[in-house]
Amino acid sequence: MTDSEKVNNYIQKNSHWKEELTLLRSVFQKTELKEEVKWGIPAYTFNGNLVAGLGAFKNHFAIWFHQGVFLKDTQKQLVNAQEGKTKALRQWKFSAGDTINSKLIRIYILEAIANAKAGKKIKPQAKAELLIPSLLKEAFIKNKQLAKHFNKLTPGKQREYAEHIASAKREATQISRLEKCTPLILEGKGLYDKYKNC
Repeated sequence: MTDSEKVNNYIQKNSHWKEELTLLRSVFQKTELKEEVKWGIPAYTFNGNLVAGLGAFKNHFAIWFHQGVFLKDTQKQLVNAQEGKTKALRQWKFSAGDTINSKLIRIYILEAIANAKAGKKIKPQAKAELLIPSLLKEAFIKNKQLAKHFNKLTPGKQREYAEHIASAKREATQISRLEKCTPLILEGKGLYDKYKNC
């Protein structure tokens, strides 16, 4: 299946935003960016570097600018994807009824392409060592299968689980989170996998 067919399928799967995604896609297709699919979603690259992507969710759809921190954003359309965590990624979020200004979107895309050509890029910093909460360590001792499946997860997914459990202030909440996470870990799923293709 070609990337174009995969994007068609993605739009069909998110039919509640079909018209809007199709319009945004047409703006991207009129640029020199290459349409691909990364992590199951439409992505637009220049010389192999991610420039932007489209995302569809239950209550909104969005354009992601992977090095959006460098965009001037004169119209104040962009938000930090995850305040405090995300360094470069910026999101342009749309809800039902929002006007899609193709000309303005094209200006942002062309600026993102120019930034990619200029090599503007925030390089990911090395992650700090993964800290496993003691409650999770104890669960690994009691359940060897849990430890085995956890170790098969990507470092990012391991970090998500560890931080999710450790961030609860009360021990009862930590225990509850561990109980809810255990089946997901045993299935080899990440904590947020169910949201990634919504």
